Amino acid sequence: MPVPTDVVPLGTASALPVRGRHLTSFALRREGSTLLFDCGEGTQFQLLEAGLKRSKVEAVFITHFHGDHLYGLPGLMMTLNMLERAEPLTLVGPEGLREIVTAMPGLSGEWLCYDVRYVELGKHFRHEVVYDAPEFTVEARPLEHQVFCAGYRFVEKTRPGRMDGEKARALGVREGWQFEALKEGKTVRLADGHVVQPDAVVGPRRPGVKVAFVYDTVPCAGGRMLARDADLLVHEATFTEDQAERAAQVGHSTAKGAAALAQEAGAKRLLLTHFSARFPDPQ
Repeated sequence: MPVPTDVVPLGTASALPVRGRHLTSFALRREGSTLLFDCGEGTQFQLLEAGLKRSKVEAVFITHFHGDHLYGLPGLMMTLNMLERAEPLTLVGPEGLREIVTAMPGLSGEWLCYDVRYVELGKHFRHEVVYDAPEFTVEARPLEHQVFCAGYRFVEKTRPGRMDGEKARALGVREGWQFEALKEGKTVRLADGHVVQPDAVVGPRRPGVKVAFVYDTVPCAGGRMLARDADLLVHEATFTEDQAERAAQVGHSTAKGAAALAQEAGAKRLLLTHFSARFPDPQ
């Protein structure tokens, strides 16, 4: 995975926190900005432990309204207010998220010093781009759990190809703006009248990193779509295979089921999470 994007597990417990394992949250850090995928109780402490600045959180993506995925959000928002945040915060999640947040004391609009942008997903949605930044997008698809639940997929937009600087200089390219123009796919005319085409010195555009976050759910079509060709799939594995019947009853996955889905989707790497408290050692 390219260096600019880091995925940091902040909490990997299911339902109950246990010693050394906090409730669900993952941070995705990209060039100074941080996205949170779920925000269980204690998330902001885990951000501190991981060396991540709370002020850099620009969006939080909530999968569903079970408390172990949500109850850290009000505290984080209050902390951002105390830190006199100026930038808007985007909150993405199931329909009703705004109502839940603003019902909390101190979290309605007139109390906060920053704006909150809500993106809510209706129960019958099938696919939606919920966050569109200049260099990446986040899309959502429905999962299959006891309650309405969404999974997310972070996708970097394609990046310019690599510049062959030695070849460019051999063709007469000298100025910084000329290198930049060629990398942007523009033709450059040199002082002597010669023309340098970008495809002569720049390789093909490079696909960006793809990271999927799939929890809480049984293995399902929505999860497979999110995980398709992902560089990293973060998938819940609440139970082991001997608890497969229980997993299906409560809308969760086994480790084996998560691995099978990863293989079917062609994901390059799989990171298991959301471990039941019955397993003191995730190994």
